[in-house]
Amino acid sequence: MTAAAEPAAGTVIRSGRGAATASARGEVQQQENTVVQSKMKAEAADPAAAAQLEEDVAYLAKRHRVSPAIVREIIRRIGTSERAAVEREIRKGMARR
Repeated sequence: MTAAAEPAAGTVIRSGRGAATASARGEVQQQENTVVQSKMKAEAADPAAAAQLEEDVAYLAKRHRVSPAIVREIIRRIGTSERAAVEREIRKGMARR
């Protein structure tokens, strides 16, 4: 690299796998990607909670006439399995149709 093409210190360089930060000396330090644990997986670790979650998914799917996969996708996207929040998102989706 030439002096004009080198990134400034503290500049974040994006690549396909992660981000790297350029230091003042021109070195590139690779940063690791962190994985965030989702609430749904933590809830599903308990067998009783997993069974309750599946019952709620089946109930909401039948009540709102959507597939259980759509209900699971909504729960995954909003990050909570709270029934009122999921029903609100289902109504928003129905209004778009």
